[in-house]
Amino acid sequence: MIKLTARPFKKAVIILFWLIIWQAASLAVHNSIILVGPLEVGRSLWIQAALPGFWKTIFLSFGKISFGFFLAFSSAILAGGLSCRFPFFKDLLEPPVSLMKSVPVASFVILALIWTGSENLSVFISFLVVFPIIYINTRAGFMSTDPRLLEMAKVFHMSPGKKLIFIYRPALLPYLISGCRAALGMGWKSGIAAEVIGVPNYSIGEKLYMAKIYLSTGDLFAWTLVIIVISAFLEKFVLWILGLAVPEPEQPKRRGV
Repeated sequence: MIKLTARPFKKAVIILFWLIIWQAASLAVHNSIILVGPLEVGRSLWIQAALPGFWKTIFLSFGKISFGFFLAFSSAILAGGLSCRFPFFKDLLEPPVSLMKSVPVASFVILALIWTGSENLSVFISFLVVFPIIYINTRAGFMSTDPRLLEMAKVFHMSPGKKLIFIYRPALLPYLISGCRAALGMGWKSGIAAEVIGVPNYSIGEKLYMAKIYLSTGDLFAWTLVIIVISAFLEKFVLWILGLAVPEPEQPKRRGV
């Protein structure tokens, strides 16, 4: 019982320590434009939460960036599987994937503003950032499949569906989970950055931009806290879903006495 309560208590003490350091630094600077403390941030968040468009802003930004992520996630898994099955498909996708990895996000944002406008900008940018990460990890996962298991499946005439579930899935999931850890954070941050540049209505990026215009550091920190919480929630949710697909290790059978 002590072990169950010790860890949360330790984390709470560490968080409290850094909050005290933050508040002390804010009092030492004594300039709300340069640095505000956690108490001012909490007050700003409370004020923002009371505004009518607060939850609509969170819902729309979360929905668009999440849609871009899941669209890239499903597309990249399909593309990664096809590229392993058909080498020509891998060669065909190599130039656009390299382009997605190397071109700066700001360049894509400007192009997307010309092509699609600002409303769906975060969907487009989060897709472009997430797709190459998941695609590369999907390919690596499929390629790591034990060839002996594939040979066994061929000998016993295992159906493609069973091979996918019992052979490819255990090899793919560790790579997919690792890729998601990186892609979730990158996709969310790039989506918000795109909103800051494009400034679509009812978006978190718009709120950050307005906080900069009015030099409202408290609002800036408050919306940054919202971004951190939503990003953490999305990461936990996606990793939990993927964790459900991880095969459980078989328990050894007990022999009768």
